[in-house]
Amino acid sequence: MGVSQPGLDYDEFCLFATANYQDQGTNTLVPPLLDRFDIVVESKHPGANIASVIGQSSARENLLRHADSEGAFLDALLRPRNGRKAVDVEPLHRGFAKVVHERCGVVLLSRAQRQAVRQEIAALTMTLEANALLRMVLAELSFCCKYGQKRSSEVCDEGCHYTNYLCYEVRNCASNRLPGSVYRYAQALAWWCGSPHVDVEHIRTILPYALAHRTQWRESYLLAREHERRQEPLLLHAARHATAAVLHRFHEQRHDILASLGTAARVLDGDDLPPPQGDHPLYSEIRRDLGLEPV
Repeated sequence: MGVSQPGLDYDEFCLFATANYQDQGTNTLVPPLLDRFDIVVESKHPGANIASVIGQSSARENLLRHADSEGAFLDALLRPRNGRKAVDVEPLHRGFAKVVHERCGVVLLSRAQRQAVRQEIAALTMTLEANALLRMVLAELSFCCKYGQKRSSEVCDEGCHYTNYLCYEVRNCASNRLPGSVYRYAQALAWWCGSPHVDVEHIRTILPYALAHRTQWRESYLLAREHERRQEPLLLHAARHATAAVLHRFHEQRHDILASLGTAARVLDGDDLPPPQGDHPLYSEIRRDLGLEPV
């Protein structure tokens, strides 16, 4: 994603947002805005031992400050607005990278190196098992047997046949941005681990961080998790608990799910086969996509 101004393109950037824990001084972001963030993590207190070391570091505030580099970058950003020729910022990047290396001993990647890493990450494909797990999660977060899909204004009935699945525990529907977030970060994790493919473990690891800020849970689901022993915020803990539940169902039904997805692919290719049958919401989604259930 990129934004631009006349004469200057920003084709490479990361967007970070920080917020305090929920209290009277913290305003809640609306769900559509939260959905535009791929993942959420907690920057928690480091503990007494590390905190005491941090407190003794007097120069930490200015460690990455460099007046010459700051001025050069500012001039490069302002030039296009003033009608002057845009400055190539890559030499400025290299100059600041040298400063960081001299001060901190940290080697920053060049633009070419960053592009090479992105290409390697994007080339990693997902295993059939990982793909099936992600589909199970998406089905449970979006399916509703009564209303056709999850909507925050429509609550599932008590005693619903699918009470034991996440579709009963959530109030909103998974967005189309969710699978993209999970896949991109799972690819990056697989690359970091040196794996040739994105597997189930990579998907399982990323899912809680992609779900925690997006999912609107039933109050009863959060109340059941609220006083459980945990090392993270409630919403992240709830998302991790939900991920574990789906993963358990995946391991129980793995063979049947993979066979059903294979059968669906063959039906789409024209084979005359009986449609997949099963209790998980994914089976209903498969039959609907095959035109065997109402849309």
